[in-house]
Amino acid sequence: MSRCAWPLLRRLPARAALALRHGGGSAPRARPAACSSSSSSAKGDGGASRAPDTSLFVPVPLKPGLGGAAEDVGAELTRPLDKGEVLKNLNKFYKRKEIQRLGAENGLDARLFHQAFISFRKYIMESSSVSADLHIILNDICCGAGHVDDLFPFFLRHAKQIFPMLDCMDDLRKISDLRLPPNWYPDARAIQRKIIFHAGPTNSGKTYHAIQRFLSAKSGIYCGPLKLLAHEIFQKSNDANVPCDLVTGEERLFANEDSRQAPHVACTIEMCSTNTPYEVAVIDEIQMIRDPARGWAWTRALLGLCAEEIHVCGEPAAIDLVTELMYTTGEEVEVRNYERLTPLTVLDYALESLDNLRAGDCIVCFSKNDIYSVSRQIEARGLECAVIYGSLPPGTKLEQAKKFNDPDDPCKILVATDAIGMGLNLCIRRIIFNSIVKPTVNEKGEKEIDTITTSQALQIAGRAGRFGSSFRQGEVTTMHREDLAQLRDILGEPVPPVQAAGLHPTPEQIEMFAYHLPDATLSNLIDIFVSLSQVDGMYFVCNIDDFKFLADMIQHIPLNLRSRYVFCTAPLNRKEPFVCTTLLKFARQFSRNEPLTFDWLCRHTKWPLAAPKNIKELVHLEAVHDVFDLYLWLSYRFMDMFPDAALVRDIQKKLDDIIQIGVCNITKLIRASQSAAAPGTAEVVAEDFPLSGTQRDPRAVSERHGAASTEALSIAVEAAGLRRAKSTRASRLGGRQEELKSYGRGSLANRLLREGLLTQEMLRQLESEWQDQHRNGRYGFGSKRDDQHSSKETRKKRK
Repeated sequence: MSRCAWPLLRRLPARAALALRHGGGSAPRARPAACSSSSSSAKGDGGASRAPDTSLFVPVPLKPGLGGAAEDVGAELTRPLDKGEVLKNLNKFYKRKEIQRLGAENGLDARLFHQAFISFRKYIMESSSVSADLHIILNDICCGAGHVDDLFPFFLRHAKQIFPMLDCMDDLRKISDLRLPPNWYPDARAIQRKIIFHAGPTNSGKTYHAIQRFLSAKSGIYCGPLKLLAHEIFQKSNDANVPCDLVTGEERLFANEDSRQAPHVACTIEMCSTNTPYEVAVIDEIQMIRDPARGWAWTRALLGLCAEEIHVCGEPAAIDLVTELMYTTGEEVEVRNYERLTPLTVLDYALESLDNLRAGDCIVCFSKNDIYSVSRQIEARGLECAVIYGSLPPGTKLEQAKKFNDPDDPCKILVATDAIGMGLNLCIRRIIFNSIVKPTVNEKGEKEIDTITTSQALQIAGRAGRFGSSFRQGEVTTMHREDLAQLRDILGEPVPPVQAAGLHPTPEQIEMFAYHLPDATLSNLIDIFVSLSQVDGMYFVCNIDDFKFLADMIQHIPLNLRSRYVFCTAPLNRKEPFVCTTLLKFARQFSRNEPLTFDWLCRHTKWPLAAPKNIKELVHLEAVHDVFDLYLWLSYRFMDMFPDAALVRDIQKKLDDIIQIGVCNITKLIRASQSAAAPGTAEVVAEDFPLSGTQRDPRAVSERHGAASTEALSIAVEAAGLRRAKSTRASRLGGRQEELKSYGRGSLANRLLREGLLTQEMLRQLESEWQDQHRNGRYGFGSKRDDQHSSKETRKKRK
């Protein structure tokens, strides 16, 4: 060692050893004072905090030191490093069990330890110069005058540079501690609220009594799950001469002409204010507090509304949870139970054929394709039907409901999804379940189909026999006989109690996370937040997949954190590519500080649009309507950047009328779609819920197979698309195949006749054509095979 600073070398090993004993690091990376770790961990008042999911920790890239020779102070004090010797000693350092144990004590589990070491080794080996103290330690180790353990403080310093969350883990745990949500609402805690739970089934009058108290109060707020419900209360209040405003994500309507705020407001639950004082608040459909995506909104309203009286309406299954939650706020719950006002009967027979439909019937399907198929079969019988499904605009839903309810309208049949479960007043005599299985997404985000729950079945079946309608008694049955017993069992089961209330990280919490982790993406911040979050047994963190999807989609666009967060909370269906693409364009133009004008939106959506000619065009119009909704939603959050809300609202109303025309002619659109499709195509459009990878009803599969193998009926037949419960699939498939083998063309012909896809005249014509084909030597599907067989027989005879 020709040039060495002995005093410095004598101090460094001792300092390194001291740091090694205490698990600390020398010269840590500068960070905000607020991020300094406190001695108390985030264990809170009970138990140890859970270990974070370190797979979510994304390392921050760290460039190697590229300083020139003149800046290499360490080389001047000692000598240039032998990179070969350095590499050997670094690998020896990595294999030391004591080092791995110290890493674990400082938050480096096996995964992080390995990643940190790879980065540390790369940094040293690729740097032309390192800090003087590290250079001297490395040189000392290579000369045999030091120990590889002396590298630990420098390794830990590097690890905290690439994983900054290690340096402020305690603070991150405190920010993500969700165990005391009542404390988030000091204004609500400052008053003594009275909680009244109106519990009962559908059509029991529970919401009616709560609304009556709302109307009689000096001020009030109604919080509903749907825009349609909020709009209904808005109209009802103003009709009763109680000035009431409407607030939804996309719309603001004032009762007063000068836009002064009215003492009453009807809003969607996400839009309720937790700062404005009211005399009475109504929270509708409280059981949705368990919803994996939106449950947080009900939790926020229940804990945070500043009202002297909180009237909660919903299923009795939520009573225990609401009582327990209010116990933590020191508020008692008064329960008022209601019985159904009209009887509801489960019939002893299934519908079995659409020929058995009668006025006031509603067939409930769980997919768009089933809606299209059933509505076409109904109209083939000369009957008119109204159609309601989730992606229709609210105005179109109301018009279809009005058409069905009108006693003077010839439309007496309704075909709908479970979108009728809440938000629409319908005069239904009988609910008919087309299927009792429904597409769902499990907690892992995987698509599957499963039997409907008791709560879902009761919510839908309860729409029959509404009090005050022309049908004072409701009936419920199934389309298929084999489903009826299972439906009766489902309806007879008690609704399981609501176990937990949803929570969601707030913008303020995410901003505090970003302050500590400035290099992390928003999606990664959310992941780490959920990983570190602590909740007690009464709460759960809502599903954040949609939020993360949008966060990843716009990550490359330069936006400040608050704006990025707002864009990611936009209410849209991520399975609609056109809407997602539009959000991306909105964000890109917003980032350039270029206002999104009416003309720009018209160019993007190709407005004006014509009435749809097929189902695909109708689906696109629905997506354009969602784009207009998205524009309006953003216009209330960024008024300067989305300045033409009034013009967009005008064309949205026109688009609503165009969509209504399409829905009224839906059978023609289906025919147009199928005539343009390839022969044998069973589905007219992609499902709302893609079922790729899930099992479909074997009946539909076997029938399609039968149609393809039956020469007399070689026409494109749409599949019924009916799904069945998993427990009966295998046996039903075998029975159906045997039926087809036994009856051949007859079974398929009978089914087509029953469903209205074939008439006796069409059947006679097809049989006649089939006979003509055989006489003329044309054999349809099997012509080539039969021709070859005939040729062989002819050659044998000649021989």
